[in-house]
Amino acid sequence: MTNQVFSITIDALQKQQNVVALFADCPDEQARYQKIIELGAKLPPFPKEQKIAENIVNGCQSIVYLHCSQKEDGKLYFEAASEALISSGLAMLALAAYSGLSPEEILQTPAKFVEELGLGKSLTPGRSNGLLSMLTLIKQKSLSYCLKNKNN
Repeated sequence: MTNQVFSITIDALQKQQNVVALFADCPDEQARYQKIIELGAKLPPFPKEQKIAENIVNGCQSIVYLHCSQKEDGKLYFEAASEALISSGLAMLALAAYSGLSPEEILQTPAKFVEELGLGKSLTPGRSNGLLSMLTLIKQKSLSYCLKNKNN
């Protein structure tokens, strides 16, 4: 058995830079909050059949659902939903950063956009915790797919 070392791909880095670029015209914290709310309003519809307990993100102030599926290309695609626009916007950021990457890419790519945008400092502790919970669940689901793929 050989050990594989995965590296962060250009695609993974570009996705994070795209997230940061969304906020290029936001001069301050209030403008960033407004942008997050706007993004939340654009979150695509979430399948009703996926609004199940196993898809709830624990640790969020409002109920957030996160569903993951792996397509034939081996990449993971995420969908999310929340009734709160801030939570929806934060979910949109997480999806923009990670959806469409392989499980290995996701596991190897830290959420640098959170630090680059100063979200950890500008969000309330509850919202910051919720974003961290979403990102953690994305990593957990990615690890689960890695293990599943390895065993097949």
